[in-house]
Amino acid sequence: MRIGVLSHRGSLATYETWSPTATYLGRVIQGHDFEVVPLDFSEVDPAVKFGQVDFILANPGIYVNLEVRYRISRIATLNNLVGQNTNNVFGGVIFTRRDRRDINTLEDIKGKSLMAVAASSLGGFQMSWREMHARGLDPYRDSSSFSFGGIHDEVVRAVRDGRVEVGMIRTDILERMAAAGQIKLADFKIINPKVNPGFLLSRSTRLYPEWPFSKVLHTSNELAQQVAIALLNMPKNHPAAQAGNYAGWTIPLDYQSVHDLFKELHLPPYEYMGRFTLADAMKKYWYWILVALVFLVFMLLMTTWVARLNRELKKAKLHLERQYELILNSVADGIIGVDLDGNTTFANRAMTQITGWSVADLIGRNQHEILHHTRADGTPHPAEQCPVYATCHDQIPRFVEDDIFWRKDGSSFPVEYSSTPIRDEQSKTVGSVVVFRDISDRKRISEEARQHQDDLAHVARLSTMGEMASGIAHEINQPLTAITANAQACIRMLESHSGETERIIDVMERIGSQASRAGEIIRHLRQFVKKEQPELSCIDINEVIKEVITLLRTEINRFDVSVRLELDGRIGEVMALHVQIDQVIMNLARNAIEAMADNQDRERLLHIATSSEADNYVRVTVTDTGPGLNPTVADELFNPFVTTKPNGMGLGLSISQGIIEAHKGRIFVEPAEGGGARFVFLLPTSREQ
Repeated sequence: MRIGVLSHRGSLATYETWSPTATYLGRVIQGHDFEVVPLDFSEVDPAVKFGQVDFILANPGIYVNLEVRYRISRIATLNNLVGQNTNNVFGGVIFTRRDRRDINTLEDIKGKSLMAVAASSLGGFQMSWREMHARGLDPYRDSSSFSFGGIHDEVVRAVRDGRVEVGMIRTDILERMAAAGQIKLADFKIINPKVNPGFLLSRSTRLYPEWPFSKVLHTSNELAQQVAIALLNMPKNHPAAQAGNYAGWTIPLDYQSVHDLFKELHLPPYEYMGRFTLADAMKKYWYWILVALVFLVFMLLMTTWVARLNRELKKAKLHLERQYELILNSVADGIIGVDLDGNTTFANRAMTQITGWSVADLIGRNQHEILHHTRADGTPHPAEQCPVYATCHDQIPRFVEDDIFWRKDGSSFPVEYSSTPIRDEQSKTVGSVVVFRDISDRKRISEEARQHQDDLAHVARLSTMGEMASGIAHEINQPLTAITANAQACIRMLESHSGETERIIDVMERIGSQASRAGEIIRHLRQFVKKEQPELSCIDINEVIKEVITLLRTEINRFDVSVRLELDGRIGEVMALHVQIDQVIMNLARNAIEAMADNQDRERLLHIATSSEADNYVRVTVTDTGPGLNPTVADELFNPFVTTKPNGMGLGLSISQGIIEAHKGRIFVEPAEGGGARFVFLLPTSREQ
């Protein structure tokens, strides 16, 4: 088996260095003999091409070319030995004589005479060329003369003897020649020196993998495997390794760095990189070009079809936008869009008509600063408390029943509005849409209705007093008669000069008591019939009930009705209109008294009770022992003009319901135990309610 070895230091040195390795392989691998074939740089390619060798040992640059051209395969990488140092990587050395003070850097090489080992020598030329190329230097163009020595030793001698100024060799050559006594290292100077703690040899370039031991294509894989195992198992101190001045072998390394070097310098096999012509492309990639043309035709058809779809989509989009705008502008409520920063994104026609702001005034401006900046009481409305901002941040829809917006002219108007999140295709909130309505007319109508209800309630109170006039007159006449009789008695005692001072004082106290009684009745009467201002005040429900009983005392006595009050003193006060609550209790109590008028065998009992209810409500119940309510009428009792009295108008309970509901309460009827009827109403005790 013939092992071709690159003879970079001469044939004699090659035989001496590598023949022991061939002998080692012949001993380890039975049935095969191995011999070394020295090859100079020009002989390596033909020897592999024509099958003149079975294995090849050359520098990594030559290996990369042979790998691409002839499909050789590396099976091991050399562990080089210099002194006691072992390396499986090497580099290039750019050097000159020590006495050349004018040559210290790569830039100083320009205009000097150069010598390298060979054009295809990786360590002896190409590694150094790459470093020069990185500095913008070209050894062919920027040197005064450029030559090749053929072997490393010749380049070293040429620089030593002054025949050239700068030389290029691989690492370990200077150290090996110095160890052999051929040169002195002190006579030379390294240009562009590099230092690596794990690599102790002098160098000027990057490091690359050492020489690979490779099999050529015709060599069997079985034999190559045996050779690889034999090389990897060789001890580093084996006589063959000592003769070759190396320390055994390692697994094949990655030679991509060598490929990168050749690509950068456009050296074989990458000499034509970047110069690939159209004809080359057509010839090499005709199938893909045909596929590309078919694809382009298909894409052209698809583009035409998509363009037509886009035109149709644009028309449909324009149509939808017009419909969208038409729908927005046909709505009587104001509509605006708001982004996450609170800026207006769109507005409909009703919005501009209601507020006086034009669309141009609104788009891009903060809606809160324009429409919602101040509360109804004139205090500033902070943006962080704005429901529209809150909807954008927590994605919760909101409806506000009563608020105000501000027009462009600085006036405000009452509104109700909703704020709903707007989401994109990924369901991410991008803003909100606000729909509002001017409720000025509604508030005016509501106020007029309330005023009408107050007037109707006032008329009802006057009517009630008219019905109760005779009884109230009798109730007032009693204390007045007692006052008159007691006053006359007091006059007679004074005229008689009887000196009965204590009796006179007692009579005067009776007069005062009866006057207070008459005044209390008159005060309650005036309180009941007056038109009260629509302002809430704190009232005691228990006291109101007692006042009503005072006014009803005559009717209570006339119909022989017993009154039982169970008033809870812990219920506290409520915010209400005094006169209106008076009227509700008066209506319910009179209805109860009149319902019991026909009781013959049953006790006539009016029971009024107060208590606290859950959720901060006061419960007032008015219960009678009358005949009760007809179930067919009970569901309609609170409707206007529905009555169970022969001469009733059917407005008392309807007015009472309106009053209680205006106070945010509730009124209803329940069946009473043992017959009769029970009317209940609830009033909130909380100021917020």
